[in-house]
Amino acid sequence: MADLKIPNLNMNSDKYIFKKKLSLRRKSKRRLFIESAFMFILSLFLVYINYLIPNKNLLIQNLLINLNKSFLIIIDLISILYEVFLVIFIIFTLFSSLILLIGSFYRIYRIAKRQTRQISYK
Repeated sequence: MADLKIPNLNMNSDKYIFKKKLSLRRKSKRRLFIESAFMFILSLFLVYINYLIPNKNLLIQNLLINLNKSFLIIIDLISILYEVFLVIFIIFTLFSSLILLIGSFYRIYRIAKRQTRQISYK
């Protein structure tokens, strides 16, 4: 009887399992002010970094040309990698076929060399 488990009817259903873990309190004004000051300082820092980059207009104008060149380089890289993997596959298959041929000749040699012993048990 100790192993009998009776369901607890006071338990909430599963769809409300995480509802109590949400923080429903409002943030204080001090905390909101600190977060907004931090966001303002971070935005000023990003604008300053952007200001330090030279030739921004030229970089933006050449963006499409650079994307096109990089796309062509990626296509060339894929074709070269295809050829490299094909050569590796050829070498691997030649090596494995050589091992299989040597193994088959060795078995044929052992079969031909084996002396048959017929032992009769009467």
